[in-house]
Amino acid sequence: MTIAALEALTFGLGRLAEAAGGAGHPLCLLTGDRAVYRHELAHLTPEALAVLDIVDVDTFDESACAAALAAVPDLRGLVNSTDTWSVPGADLAAKLGLPGPDPAAVRLLHDKSRVRTLLHERGLSRGRALTVPADPADPSNPAHASAASLAAATEILREIGLPAVLKDSAGTSSRNVWPVRDEQQLHAALAEAAQRAFAGRLFAEPFFSGPVYSAETLSWEGETRLLGVLSRQMSPEPSVREEAAAFPVAFPAPELGLLQDWVGRVLATAGHDTGFAHVEFVLTTEGPELVEINRRIGGALVGEALCRALGTNVYEAMVDTALGRRPALLDSPVDASSGPATGFVLVYPDRRGTLTGWTGLDTLSAFPGSPEWYPTALPGRRVEHLDDQRGCTGIVLAEAATAELALHRALSAAGSVRPVVAADDEG
Repeated sequence: MTIAALEALTFGLGRLAEAAGGAGHPLCLLTGDRAVYRHELAHLTPEALAVLDIVDVDTFDESACAAALAAVPDLRGLVNSTDTWSVPGADLAAKLGLPGPDPAAVRLLHDKSRVRTLLHERGLSRGRALTVPADPADPSNPAHASAASLAAATEILREIGLPAVLKDSAGTSSRNVWPVRDEQQLHAALAEAAQRAFAGRLFAEPFFSGPVYSAETLSWEGETRLLGVLSRQMSPEPSVREEAAAFPVAFPAPELGLLQDWVGRVLATAGHDTGFAHVEFVLTTEGPELVEINRRIGGALVGEALCRALGTNVYEAMVDTALGRRPALLDSPVDASSGPATGFVLVYPDRRGTLTGWTGLDTLSAFPGSPEWYPTALPGRRVEHLDDQRGCTGIVLAEAATAELALHRALSAAGSVRPVVAADDEG
């Protein structure tokens, strides 16, 4: 029996291939760009390499993907671990008669504004969502732009209030997100949003104050297990990029129990009943408030952090789910103290231009915590975006006995790494 994957996250492909091989199945990766997985492919174990087959196909073309999947011998499961391909992946699984989520439920989770509205209606969020007109400003008509932007701002102030957040209902990597604390910022955000392309639609919701975390969960037929909580360090406003993270956060047992109950109710209400989920939330003075739900394992190095902390390859649960069987991890006695805690830091350049390399990578071994370097960009790539995760050039990961110590070690090591960027006027 073969398991296919419709693209994958940047890191974790090797773990997934090992999990498939360990279960006795080859893994077929459909991808439109092998370069995304260059680090993973360069570090595959012999076991992973033996079971992995890569099919090059335009993964934005659902018909082409369907044809490629139809050609896979003895196809029994489809892994779909990304946000971008979550909806077409669910549709393809349904069309091919493979185990998979209800496409309607996936569409709901892919729409942040619908999820916010649903949770508000069910008493699980103090805030509601407000759809903003798709084109609140028309740059070719200043008079219309001013009136439309003013009308949108007035409605946001009346229905949502300040502070608020404007964002793309189907956005990823913190793209198209604007925190606004006063009317001047609100008008500036609306004007900027009018110039952007959106994966979904622009909406506004309340800004919830507090530290940001993510609950890493696994579900099967409505039963949810909280595998642990990841800390998330965000950049200073107005940028909204993620700077660092650590796992597992050591919450007191009563508080962790409350989070387990809350995240279970949130996922059940939003219609996610099977598979991994990465649930981002703000821990406010009045309890947790959802940021968004991703029906997948966490991105960046969250999957690696889970594997190390739990002392097991959690991607085996992804294989189980793809085959339509209850994941063994759901009943496993392992917990987040089984292995080392990890902290990781995203490394960004300080200016736009062409990445030519990094300094400091050769000094990482001098730092405690066995720091490791995970590149996300290659020299020669232009860096255009500094305010969201698209500007990340690599990640430094370190280990320790606790998440707090691991994060300290990762921050220390990452401080020695500097992306070298040639500005346009230097070329």
